[in-house]
Amino acid sequence: MQGTVEGFSYGVVTPVAAFLMACLGGALGLRCTSRSLREHGRIRPGCLVLGATAIGSGIWTTHFIAMTGFTVEETPIGYDPVTTFASLAVAIVMVGIGLFVVGHRGATAMALVTGGTLTGLGIATMHYLGMAGMRLPGRLQYDTPTVALSVVIAVVAATAALWAAVSVRGLLPSLGAGLGMGAAVTGMHYTGMSAVSVHLHDDGSLTGGGDTAITLLAPMLVGPVAFLLLAGYVVMVDPMLVTGDGGRRRPVLAVPRRTGDR
Repeated sequence: MQGTVEGFSYGVVTPVAAFLMACLGGALGLRCTSRSLREHGRIRPGCLVLGATAIGSGIWTTHFIAMTGFTVEETPIGYDPVTTFASLAVAIVMVGIGLFVVGHRGATAMALVTGGTLTGLGIATMHYLGMAGMRLPGRLQYDTPTVALSVVIAVVAATAALWAAVSVRGLLPSLGAGLGMGAAVTGMHYTGMSAVSVHLHDDGSLTGGGDTAITLLAPMLVGPVAFLLLAGYVVMVDPMLVTGDGGRRRPVLAVPRRTGDR
């Protein structure tokens, strides 16, 4: 039997909250990527690792905030903790590879396309691996063209956001790049969710396995959300990350001229 799917059980609360977390993670990660292009030595890898963690955490948090509003009328939905946490690790690693390509190769066309593609694929992989962690007495079915469209949205929007982050300096462009990354993540998520249908087993066992969305997802979201808020504070108190300045200029000391010097 076909399950009755509801993607907005809490109305606009979950989409808005998910979008805001995606924007926060995207803005932090892209600012770190932008700074890495103007730094050398040990600071550059640190910026890229922080950026990848911020974007990966934002993607993961966005997905599971949105999933708290996803229900199937005929049965409860559970989540496998191992697969759920694995999706977070995959998101950070794949996004990290994409950012390192841009951070070390610079803002070239090839680096941006490669980094944007990897980052977009990281967004999509996290989403569908997270979906694989769902537990219910049935199976998920996907509309292939819609799935392909969701991946294209993720790749194109992530590439555009990376280009904006590394090509334009300043606070407002940075916020715009963060909005672009937020649009990439949430657009990909809800496009992918529109491809889902649920086919329930006809054996009468309408009881999902694993933990429920509230008992599992809510505690798991505390860590990534706390990290994003802390990283946001760090960025806001660092003027170089906010303004995009390439480094602090050392003051030029005036040397008094001696008598007789020309």
